[in-house]
Amino acid sequence: MSQSKRYEGKAKIIYQSEEPEILLSHFKDDATAFNAQKQGQILGKGEVNCRLSAALFELLEAAGITTHYIDQPAPNQMRVRAVKILPVEVVVRNIAAGSLCRQTGLSQGTVLPSPLVEFYFKNDQLGDPLLTRDRLLLLELATPEQLEQLQTMALQINQHLKTFFERCGITLVDFKLEFGLDQEQKLRVADEISPDTCRFWDRAESDPNARVMDKDRFRRDLGEVESTYQRVLERVLAQIAPPLQS
Repeated sequence: MSQSKRYEGKAKIIYQSEEPEILLSHFKDDATAFNAQKQGQILGKGEVNCRLSAALFELLEAAGITTHYIDQPAPNQMRVRAVKILPVEVVVRNIAAGSLCRQTGLSQGTVLPSPLVEFYFKNDQLGDPLLTRDRLLLLELATPEQLEQLQTMALQINQHLKTFFERCGITLVDFKLEFGLDQEQKLRVADEISPDTCRFWDRAESDPNARVMDKDRFRRDLGEVESTYQRVLERVLAQIAPPLQS
């Protein structure tokens, strides 16, 4: 039976399943950067990001953090609970990079004394601007209680992911999260967790370009994009399901 398309974004197509509260998320190979000013394709990205997100969602669920993830029926497809996405992107930063350096003058690679949690307005027309707490409440993008919960969940997720990626030989520099409300108005981590939404550095590399293991390779034309995405997936899966000892 054909499935009806509900939404198509830059990286995914969302289909309605036969069950009203379950959606099918199809991960695409399309790649965009700088608010879609740069576009291209990363061969195999959809499958890598889907498999990686599924593994990390399962990791978070095991730690007691609720997500929209149900299962993965195909390499580039994920069944998820239908949620109402909050128009707020939550960014957690452990090390200064990207826009934080451009906007503050901090040197790239500066380790922050404590994780920094930022909120951005999820609005392409406005360029996803950074919001203060008061502006966010003024626009009624979330309630004060939801903001507190977003902050708490983001820091919990950061701690779990930082520890896990260290075991993978990867430094979690920063990452973006999206959240949605389910039928019971419960906040769940949604969207994806992947090299598209995280900044990863190889802990074994000191060269600023060679250590990049995320979409910055596409943004900055560093090359070896597909193979780097694959390496991230391989390291993650090796930690989640280590090979049997002979």
